Amino acid sequence: MSNSTSKNRRLALVGALAVAGAALAFISFGNIGENLVYYWDPGQLIAAGDKSIGATIRLGGVVKKDTIDWDPDRSELAFTVSDGVAEVNVHCTGAPPQMFREGIGVVVEGTMTKAGIFESSRLMVKHSNEYKAPEEGTSVEELYKTVEAL
Repeated sequence: MSNSTSKNRRLALVGALAVAGAALAFISFGNIGENLVYYWDPGQLIAAGDKSIGATIRLGGVVKKDTIDWDPDRSELAFTVSDGVAEVNVHCTGAPPQMFREGIGVVVEGTMTKAGIFESSRLMVKHSNEYKAPEEGTSVEELYKTVEAL
């Protein structure tokens, strides 16, 4: 192997290491913390106290029975998310997914306010990917319940 080929390989290796080091430094010392999204249940959110205020959080739990308040004219939705122990009041803007209803698992992304309300503009419904055929005699209306029917 010639001396110039060996020198070129060393330069390429040093260049690659420099690029990798710069990328690592950018990730480590950049503002990556501002882009983090925490996933908490209501108990963890309440336990975090003031630390949860203003942080971007994905709150997961179950929609508590008899807490849904949907205003279609203003596209505003209020409900309570529970983990079986703790509860958090949620206020969402925008239309909810068709599958949204009481007792279903949800994930809402937003921020906790000082008033104790979780403000969100993104609501996702948790569901299994297991398909069950409807029982014979089930009407179409029963299959496609929406939040307006609540």
